[in-house]
Order: sequence, then C-alpha cells, then structure tokens
Amino acid sequence: MQIDCIITEDEPLAQERIKGYIQKISFLRLLGVFDDGIEALSFLQTHAVDLIFLDINMGDFSGIQLLESIRLDGQVVISTAYPEYALRGYDLNVTDYLLKPYTFERWLQAIDKVKNNRMKGQVTPAPNFIFVKTEFRLEKLQLDELLYIEGMRDYRRIFTLNKQILTLETFGELEQRLPPDVACRVHKSFMVALHKIESVERDLIRVGKVEIPVSEKYRKQFIQLLTR
Repeated sequence: MQIDCIITEDEPLAQERIKGYIQKISFLRLLGVFDDGIEALSFLQTHAVDLIFLDINMGDFSGIQLLESIRLDGQVVISTAYPEYALRGYDLNVTDYLLKPYTFERWLQAIDKVKNNRMKGQVTPAPNFIFVKTEFRLEKLQLDELLYIEGMRDYRRIFTLNKQILTLETFGELEQRLPPDVACRVHKSFMVALHKIESVERDLIRVGKVEIPVSEKYRKQFIQLLTR
C-alpha cells in the first residue's frame, strides 16, 4: 500500500519536521510541499492525492478555505496551534486534528487512522455542503437543499429550500465549487440543481413554480447530464 501525500504548511520548521516524519514511514510518498494555500489548491485540481497535511493559518488563504474550495477524495490531517478551529475541522470531515506542538507518537496515531481508513475503504466522504461568501460572512449552503442560482448584475442569488443567499461569487467560481452531478449551468443567468428539476419542456426547466430558460450554449451539456 502506498499513500501519496502533500504538506501545506507555511512554517519552515514545521515543514521540515513533517518531512522528517514522512521519511520514516515506508508507505508514505511525498509529492509536494506548499507554503501557500492557493498553490496547494492549484496542485490538487490536477493531481490525485491520498493525504494532505494541512496547516490552518497561512496568510490570506487559510487551510479551512482550502477545504471549502475543493471536493477531496483523499484524507486530511490538520495541524495548528489554534484549538478553536477543531470543531470546524471536524465539520469538514478531517481524519485527525493535531495541536502544535505534537510528538512523533501523536503524529503516528494520525497516520494509523489514515491507514485504517484506507485499508477499510472508508475514506471520509466529501461534505454535502459548501460555504459561500456573502458581504459580511460565510454562509453555509447545503447541497441537497439547493434549487437554482440566478444572476442579478454583479450578484448571484442562490435559492434553496429554506433561504436565499446573495453572493458576489461569479458563476465561474460557483461552477468550480459545485459538483457537476449537483448543479449545472443552463443559461448565462442561471444554474439549476439537477435533483430538484421537476420537468423539462422545450427550452424551459420547471423547478417548483419557477420556470428557468435553457440557452443553446448550454443545452448539449445539460441534456448529457440528464440522460447519462
């Protein structure tokens, strides 16, 4: 068994410590070391990784923001000096949470959890939600409650079963963060949750009492998703 991993950590000493630990474990293979969350995100979008050693505080783009920005197939072990992030970390289904400074023995306990999950085929599933940036806060969006998203000039209005969220995030940004089996772009001004579609007739999608247009540009992709 081989577990491919990366380190995302902005403290050089912490980087070297984890690298040294990894070198002692034969089944761990280090693919990269990143001191910036944006660089790590870019790497993860094009490389399959089994395990991320992730720091929380990394300048303008935190470890939590990284987890909220991408759906991961691998596992995450968080290491931080800030215990107040523990609950948020477990909300995002991390495998373990290491509070700095930690010992090699405590680190090995985290690796045992990772290994057991891998051997049992029980890698933690991606969370069924994302956090969307609003003007004043991050708002939790439950993916199974999403209805549709409408463009309104500079804003996108997200309609769910229980609330509406107004965000400045672009459709392009939302398309990157929402899984294609959850939501699909169907028009320059609309995305729709596939599981909430009640009917499709000609160029109109019905979601509840709302009719959403389908444009020629997005029709082929939309039909492929419906009929696959």
